[in-house]
Amino acid sequence: MKLQVSDRMKSYEEGIFQILNEKKEEVEKSGRKVYNLSVGTPDFPTEPHIIEAVTEASKDPANYKYSLKMLPELIEAVIDRFEKRYHVKLSEKEITDVYGSQEGIAHIGLSLCNPDEIVLVPDPGYPIFSIGPSLAMADVRTYELKQENDYLPKLSEIKEEILRKTKFMIVSYPLNPICKIAPDSFYEELIPWAKAHDIIIVHDNAYSDIIYDGHVGKSILQFEGAKENCVEFYSLSKSYCYTGARVGFLVGNEYLVQNFKKLRSQIDYGTFLPVQYGAIAALKGSDEGVYKRCAKYQERRDALCGGLRKIGWDIPDSEGTMFAWGKIPEGYSDDVAFVMELLEKSGVLCTPGSSFGKLGKGHVRFALTMPVEEIKKAVKAVADSGMI
Repeated sequence: MKLQVSDRMKSYEEGIFQILNEKKEEVEKSGRKVYNLSVGTPDFPTEPHIIEAVTEASKDPANYKYSLKMLPELIEAVIDRFEKRYHVKLSEKEITDVYGSQEGIAHIGLSLCNPDEIVLVPDPGYPIFSIGPSLAMADVRTYELKQENDYLPKLSEIKEEILRKTKFMIVSYPLNPICKIAPDSFYEELIPWAKAHDIIIVHDNAYSDIIYDGHVGKSILQFEGAKENCVEFYSLSKSYCYTGARVGFLVGNEYLVQNFKKLRSQIDYGTFLPVQYGAIAALKGSDEGVYKRCAKYQERRDALCGGLRKIGWDIPDSEGTMFAWGKIPEGYSDDVAFVMELLEKSGVLCTPGSSFGKLGKGHVRFALTMPVEEIKKAVKAVADSGMI
């Protein structure tokens, strides 16, 4: 018997993080120190009040049944969060939960577009932005983010024949991997432009609580008219170090949110109730921990980006996210080969930019997931490698 799988699997290569992890383990087995700055998993502990809420809820046998829907207290917590943090008023029907924004982005295309309709995604961009629409058999097209344009899309340069067939566009700032924020003027241009072309905007807002140098992260829903054609994914993973719990929300246009909620009702039975209680504790608790972690991320950014610049590798300061992004040093052309050589010679592991799109080639991404002192050691290891 010949086993056959779907043709779409041919386009999915082995994940870059799996490949990097195997290489990391190989180097570690040789007894050498590895500074793993590749995967963006927060290394800060989840706050005690969140853990306590999950723990207490997990003791109740009733909480092991299907949840089927969001707890009323969680809906209220999301409404309060958006009103206090972003000055956005949400109604209950403008909110639904997801298993983290990655799952939401993976599935939302199934609720929004038909096969062969165009979806616009950023290049460079996080891989799920392209993979999600491809699962819906959409025609995925990229819009370019270039340094000379401050890493913002040139909306006026997207061809009219593309726009006529475009169903939705994914936007995210601060954007992983390029670590840039967008000015208010961008959203003020984007929203009416999208309306004029009947395009839905899906905004991934995973990092608005991790922004540096006094800037304030925003929701796209803060901008005039956004609720007419925009939805936004909001995640607790990075802001509250609640990554493994997998809980996030889709908020915004009521029709689009309810349409997505109907789709998800066909494929899941709701977020595990103890996880919901932890989310309530996170959203209703003090934001002091959020601010402290952001300050620590900025200290790490300064140690990494500033430290690498001092030894001759020009890595710009990240403006937001828990990452840093920059070009590979002069004299190198292949970012994947460079990352592997850097790991071999210095023990420092980062992610090749080509994993984030064509325009990511020749770049690398660092995750700010080590204490400052360890980052300083990593910078010294790069200096001692002789590669810069």
